[in-house]
Amino acid sequence: MEEAGARAALARLIEESGADYSALSRLIGRNPAYVQQYIKRGTPRRLAEEDRRRLADFFGVAEEVLGGRAAPVADAPVKVARLDVGASAGPGALGGEEQARGYIAFDPAWLRRIAGDPGKLSLIRVQGDSMVPTLADGDEILVDRGDAAERLRDGIYVLRIEEALLVKRVARNPAGGTISVRSDNEAYPSWPDCDPARVEIVGRVVWAGGRL
Repeated sequence: MEEAGARAALARLIEESGADYSALSRLIGRNPAYVQQYIKRGTPRRLAEEDRRRLADFFGVAEEVLGGRAAPVADAPVKVARLDVGASAGPGALGGEEQARGYIAFDPAWLRRIAGDPGKLSLIRVQGDSMVPTLADGDEILVDRGDAAERLRDGIYVLRIEEALLVKRVARNPAGGTISVRSDNEAYPSWPDCDPARVEIVGRVVWAGGRL
């Protein structure tokens, strides 16, 4: 908004409310003639940010009305489907055809920091205790299907081995070209030297949430 429009808006608010110029000036810690001079003479040319904020609060209007910048419009939340499939026990699909059993909304700015294309994100349940203490039975995990075999690096992934979906910790062996697949729960077996060609990397786990 141009400053002339801001002065006109403030003058209108004062007239409609019956407020007093000098009282408003004292409200913002200025000399008694300050607000009147701003409106009538254009001195100062612009209200100081703190003065504008206090006046906007007093009249119950947005600072934009008095010449402040418009508040940025927040991006709409991104809804990620919670798929009706679990990882760590039994066969599963996770290929895009699963039925959604609801959604969880995420802040888009936060989501961009931790994941890639929102269209390739899925939420699935952890089944079993093979990844305790990192992941517990019933936890929800956010799987980035766009971050799979092509970008494989050490981390927690959802894998498909012989039609079973598993959530495991994966580490690359740069010397031998193999990968290790292990459970965080030492009671479960690990596979130290797996042929990557025999393991389908579904996606990387980028977030987890569950009941305390």
